[in-house]
Amino acid sequence: MNKIFYIVILSFLYGNQSAFSQEIGKALKTKDTLKLKEIDPLRPTKAAFYSALLPGLGQAYNKKYWKIPIVYGAIGTSLYFYIDNSKKYHSYRDAYKRRLLGFDDDQYQYLDDSRLIQAQRFYQRNRDLSLLVTIGFYVLNIVEANVDAHLIQFNVSDKLSFQPDVYMNDIDYKPNLGLTFNYKF
Repeated sequence: MNKIFYIVILSFLYGNQSAFSQEIGKALKTKDTLKLKEIDPLRPTKAAFYSALLPGLGQAYNKKYWKIPIVYGAIGTSLYFYIDNSKKYHSYRDAYKRRLLGFDDDQYQYLDDSRLIQAQRFYQRNRDLSLLVTIGFYVLNIVEANVDAHLIQFNVSDKLSFQPDVYMNDIDYKPNLGLTFNYKF
């Protein structure tokens, strides 16, 4: 195992001697014909604002139309569960209040008072949790529109690179390993 490791390291260190060869002349390089996009510093703010006004509008501003059904599906589903749990909570609460007033004509006659209280707590907890999830999806919608607008302007050209590099030490001429962060103008 150690022999294979040393062979790989040696071939990596001494196999890159071509790194010191001649460079390609500037006459052979082609110019990039694509225009660079201008950076709009207010674009993320506008996307977040639009998304806060109406969920999904920030995604439309960023031209990511496929995300709009996901936003409405998430917010709509959690809002549905909030409304459903709220109706059930109010139903059990009203039945319990009518029992305290002395009426026995509610729809939950098969349940005793402790079960009505337990059902109220259950649906109240689920209602509150559904409201928190709805608010969370709303905030996530705003944050996603903002981050997406930032990433649209992110530079992904080949001018910026990060790669391992083997270079010769100036003192003893031994190869050294390192990482280079290059930006080509």
